[in-house]
Parts: sequence; structure tokens; C-alpha cells
Amino acid sequence: MKRTNGWLAVLLVGLAAGPMPCWAWGATGHEWISGIAIEKLPESIPAFVRTPAAIADIAVMGRELDRSKGAGRTHDAERDPGHWVSLADDGSVLGVLPLDELPDTREQYDTLLRAKGFTQYKAGYLPYSIVDGWQQLRKDFAYWRAAKKGAETAVSAEERAWFEADLRLREKLTLRDLGVWSHYPGDASQPLHVSVHYEGWGPYPNPHDYTTKDFDAYFEGEFVRDNLVRSAVAAEVGPYQSCGCSIEDRTKTLLLATLAQVDPLYALEKNGGLKAGDPRGIAFTNARLAAGATAVRDMIVDAWLASADTPVGYPMVNVRDIESGKIRATRELFKGD
Repeated sequence: MKRTNGWLAVLLVGLAAGPMPCWAWGATGHEWISGIAIEKLPESIPAFVRTPAAIADIAVMGRELDRSKGAGRTHDAERDPGHWVSLADDGSVLGVLPLDELPDTREQYDTLLRAKGFTQYKAGYLPYSIVDGWQQLRKDFAYWRAAKKGAETAVSAEERAWFEADLRLREKLTLRDLGVWSHYPGDASQPLHVSVHYEGWGPYPNPHDYTTKDFDAYFEGEFVRDNLVRSAVAAEVGPYQSCGCSIEDRTKTLLLATLAQVDPLYALEKNGGLKAGDPRGIAFTNARLAAGATAVRDMIVDAWLASADTPVGYPMVNVRDIESGKIRATRELFKGD
């Protein structure tokens, strides 16, 4: 009990010392992660997501959430904590809430943290940003599938035109939602964005004498831009792998895998591995960016597969029933008052 209280006291000191992190990878890193993820999608994903134009747009949209910062105090105070989560060395949020015990909603998450003297805004809520955006993407794909089938089975030219117009709108919305959301799994691949050691090691036990100076901006921005090659990152992204698990579990796995790289990153910095041209730093950062692109790509495929069993319309019907012909898609199903 005394050990826990001591750990909490150190965390409170760290939280009071300064603002929490707001940036993960710089523009270059995020563009690479999002663009490479789309390039690595299998052909089973609809073609409108995989066109050269879509790849170019999604790559740029991958950094949009950083570009929007500074929009206003209300905007930033609400959204910035969605880019990170402060995990203690044991993998729990601020040392008080194990990842395996994360509830379904941010409201429940915040309630649990407040009972421990924290809030979601002090802890960060990156896991929820990832899951929330993924659920929207799954829904986007579901409506696209329904609209496509509706156009194919329309009983009149007017009905077909309505579904074709809706299909075009669905594609625009899907690309936008996918591109902007892809930023968050990218954030989750940056070790300093999932750890309490985000701006130097901080006021925590430091037996390896790691730096207490902030090197986050240099690592994620200048080092990536000046030392890495996009093709080398892309080469490390293998084929899609199903985890046979929920998006919540896939997200937790990503966060813990990234957290495991915090100590190696600090050791790398201590030993000079982040100096310009150092192959150790280049190899490490290539792997981190590739992990981000892999996560984005795998989650997109998961969302597409899950969309087949997603309800749409009102009253809601399962997309699988529409695609199988059990239920015919009509305009009334999607625009009934």
C-alpha cells in the first residue's frame, strides 16, 4: 500500500510539472503511416479506398488532427488528450487502472479515474479515440455496402439514381473518416505517446540514468524527416494478420507493444543512437513507423470485415441480410422520418 501511494505521489508531481504531450509523429511520419497503410491494403477492400488519389488524400489527412490544433481553447482542451495515454511502466493507466479493465465508454473511464484522483484529461484517452473512430469506419463501410446493393437492386431509374448519389456521398465520408482516424493508431505507435515518460524520463525511479530532457519533438519530427526513407518503412509492413479479437483488444495489444519500446528508446538516446545518420536509430524508428502503418492497415481490414454484420437504416437491418437479398434496400429504409 505504501508503495502504491508513493507511486501516485510521483505521478501527481509529474502531472503538475507541465502540459501533457500533444504531438506524436510529425507531418512526415503521419503521412507515411497513413499512406503506406492504404498501399498495403488487400484487394478485398473496395477499390475507391485504394486508388492513387485516395492514397494521396488519406496520407495528408493522416496529419490533419495535428494541423487543427490551436483552433480554440474549447476545441484543444477536449481533443488534445485523445492523442495520447499515460501508461505507467506496469502497463496501467497512470498506475491505477489496468488496460484490461478499461470500460466501454469515456464517461465510465473518467469516473474510474476520478475515484483515484485523476481525470481522462490528465490520463489521456487515446484508446477511446482509436475505438471510436474504428466503429465509425465500420459503420461507413456498412452503409457503402448497403447503398451499393441498393443501386444494383433498384426497381426504378429514380431509385437507382438516389442510391448512386448516396454511394458517392458514402465514399467521400468514408475516405474522410478513415484518413482523419488513421492519425490515432499512428499516435499509438510512438513510444513517448503511450508512457508517463513523455518529456524526458521525468520524476520517476531512473536506475539507468536516462535523460530528463525532452527529445520528443526532435525524435518524431526532425529525425524522421532527415534520416528515414519512406520505402524502407513500407518494406517492413507485411501482409494483413487477423488477431481474431475485438478492436478493443487489438488496440490494447498495440499500446502495450509500443510501451515495451519506451525503455529501448531511452537507451538508444542515451547511447547516441538518435544522432543524425545513426543506423541504430534509423532501424528503431523505421520499425515504429511500420508498426503504425501495420496497425492502421489491419484495423481497416477488420472494419471492412465487421461491416458485413453491422446494422444500418431505420428500423435497423443487418447488412448481410441486404447483400444476401433477404431484405431489399429501399430509399425508405434510409430516409424514413
